[in-house]
Amino acid sequence: MRFLTAATLTLLLSLQGAGAALSADEPDLIFKKSTVWKFLTPDHKLATYAIDDPLVEGVSCHFTVPEKGGVSGWLGVAEEVSDVSLACRQVGPVIIKEKFEQGEEMFRQRRSFMFKKMQIVRGCDAKRNVLVYLVYSDKLIEGSPKNSTSTVPLMPWGDQLPPRCGDFVEE
Repeated sequence: MRFLTAATLTLLLSLQGAGAALSADEPDLIFKKSTVWKFLTPDHKLATYAIDDPLVEGVSCHFTVPEKGGVSGWLGVAEEVSDVSLACRQVGPVIIKEKFEQGEEMFRQRRSFMFKKMQIVRGCDAKRNVLVYLVYSDKLIEGSPKNSTSTVPLMPWGDQLPPRCGDFVEE
């Protein structure tokens, strides 16, 4: 009976991971670096990812998150810590595809089996023509104060003038 329960849990977790991997807006893994060695199970790691802003062409963000190893990390049931770092940059001519709200979600990733998620949200500092990105983790019950902010001043690219981000903020 234990074997059947363990096999069922493993299958469900595999299917859940496969669904996430097929999502179109998954970030690109750049590299992982081990931080704590584990004998028979995966190590604890820091993983660095890249993601393009789906609404703002020409802006990409890189973020680094801790990934737990051990048995719980291997089974996909570990609750990840809330530490995340973020850096966003202009990587080409900026084209804002449509209007957006201040603090609108740009990306979300599950960080525990059920209760915690990491979010990257976008805003605009219209006075300075700067896009502002905030990453934070939240937990269903208690939330998290850990966060990181990155800014992207909109600059000319070649002979193309940048858009004014304030023109795209919904009032």
